[in-house]
Amino acid sequence: QGQLVESVGGSVQAGGSLRLSCAASGYTYGMAWFRQAPGKEREGVASFLSTSESTYYADSVKGRFTISRALNTVYLQMNSLKPEDTAIYYCAARKYKGGSFQWSTPEAYDQWGQGKQVTVSS
Repeated sequence: QGQLVESVGGSVQAGGSLRLSCAASGYTYGMAWFRQAPGKEREGVASFLSTSESTYYADSVKGRFTISRALNTVYLQMNSLKPEDTAIYYCAARKYKGGSFQWSTPEAYDQWGQGKQVTVSS
């Protein structure tokens, strides 16, 4: 079973930037970032599919966050951060299984990182 190793999170003021990274130990078809704030469900933030190099974003982060991938590492560049972006951010990976899937559904992914806290202060 492969592993996902995330970089440290961080704390910034509103309007600042952070970059998260996640390294996979084996090949993955799809990689994504999710986040979970206290008292809320885990939500999909962004996803990257290897074969098509397609990217997907939650409406709340479009234009501010960018997901990218280099070999088996996926990055999440977060700009213009807002206090509501405060959450634990998780990296997720999916093996190739054929067919289609909903990128923002946690159950679609096979592996998860340990989660890193991102805090944005106002």
